[in-house]
Formats: sequence, structure tokens, C-alpha cells
Amino acid sequence: MQRFSIIAAVVFAFASTAALADKPNKPSDAEVAKIKAALAQIGCEGGDYDKEASGIFEVDDATCKIGPYDFKLDKDFNITLMSRD
Repeated sequence: MQRFSIIAAVVFAFASTAALADKPNKPSDAEVAKIKAALAQIGCEGGDYDKEASGIFEVDDATCKIGPYDFKLDKDFNITLMSRD
């Protein structure tokens, strides 16, 4: 029984660490300004901004002239993914 408890604790610790690594953070004000500039070039604005631990930026629910979209931008603020929301 004690062995099972130890194994369960180890599995829980690894799962918790992995979940924290993927938790998005809020980008800085300077990063948000660059994200907004990149989206404005294609006629989009607004949305919710997050920064992944990998350095990828996410924009959810941006308003574009052609409808609502979600975006991913690389560390250089280039749009790498645009998907209809």
C-alpha cells in the first residue's frame, strides 16, 4: 500500500509540473503593442492576449473585418496561425 502511495505522489508531481509549464502568461505592454501592430496590418484588433512558456503568443477572439479570429504569433510577432473563431 505504501508503494502505491509513493508511485501516486510521483505521478501527481510530474503531472502538476507539466500543467504549470503550459500555463499561459500575460505578455508585457511592449509585447502587446507589437501584437496589436501585427494584427492591425491585416485589419484586426482586440482580443485576449497570452504568452506561452515556449515564447509563442496567442490572441483569442480578435475582431477582424472578415469576422472573429484566433491567432498565434512567433517570438518575432509574425502570424503563424489564423483560425476562424
